[in-house]
Amino acid sequence: MTRLSVNINKIATLRNARGGNIPDVEKAAVDIERFGAEGITVHPRPDERHIRYSDVRLLRPLVKTEFNIEGNPEPKFRELVLEVVPDQVTLVPDGHDAITSNAGWNVIENKAFLTEMCSLFHSRGIRVSIFIDPIPEMALAAKECGADRVELYTAAYAAEYPAGPAKALEPYLATARAARECGLGLNAGHDLSLENLEYFVKTIPWTDEVSIGHALISDALYLGLEKTVAEYLRLTHANK
Repeated sequence: MTRLSVNINKIATLRNARGGNIPDVEKAAVDIERFGAEGITVHPRPDERHIRYSDVRLLRPLVKTEFNIEGNPEPKFRELVLEVVPDQVTLVPDGHDAITSNAGWNVIENKAFLTEMCSLFHSRGIRVSIFIDPIPEMALAAKECGADRVELYTAAYAAEYPAGPAKALEPYLATARAARECGLGLNAGHDLSLENLEYFVKTIPWTDEVSIGHALISDALYLGLEKTVAEYLRLTHANK
């Protein structure tokens, strides 16, 4: 069964647009768990344009499922993760000017750095996932770094899905197989939606977790948050 982790960055974006505390990010996280989600994901960026570092600290004692913090492991981010000690840290090579995550790591070129990061976070008992493009060699290199999981960057899958799901999934299936064969856990995220999620998890049923934010929060504008979480859970649990 694939677990659903809800990225709540967009709730923070809406709050920050107006100031104040509406919508309440902490309440949203608690409610999303109450509606059945199996994890909460946050991605604090240096400019704090959505989730703030202070949000992460306030959320830690509230999240009762799995708390996943993702981001570029620069010094400030590393300090936050080591302080908060989430269940999982997902290492993402975001530039400061990135609107959203737009590429996975070249793990081979950054192997020494990523090995150091895996060791650092493991020292606090934190599971480490490395964000990668759908390239089998990157999964193998992540294993060599000491990662516990990889997260497949699924933007290309989502973009190509309407023209042909099977073809869109080909590189992801190959990389997922490589990850499984070398003993890595498997996560996936970015632009997964009610349209394309079910095919992904049914074709790669050993996917441990999907992290979904933008599409889920957008759907909630029409369906309501509780019903939307239920719809995504229905799809992720299709193989239960």
